[in-house]
Amino acid sequence: MIDPVTVWTVIIVLGLGTFLIRFSFLGLIGDRDLPDWALRLLRYVPVAVMPGLVAPLVVWPEATGGSPDAARIGAALAAFAIGAATRNTLGAILGGMAALYLLLWVT
Repeated sequence: MIDPVTVWTVIIVLGLGTFLIRFSFLGLIGDRDLPDWALRLLRYVPVAVMPGLVAPLVVWPEATGGSPDAARIGAALAAFAIGAATRNTLGAILGGMAALYLLLWVT
């Protein structure tokens, strides 16, 4: 059993750390005009984050014990194809979900 003082100390320190990280960006430069090149780069942040979140779930899925399977790879390819063809993020997500459930049902 972990000491409650230790748990609360860790929670408070992590909360302060998270606040300082966010405040350093939003609080200090949130009301200033950013240069065009910075605004252009910030538009690509979600595009860079999504593959980082999805790739481990496709390549090393926990549901299969870490080994890749055809259903998840097929769903990722379907989501990529739908996203590239339509330029619609929600359509790509829903299409990938539909492909995953269809491929899991078929296999």
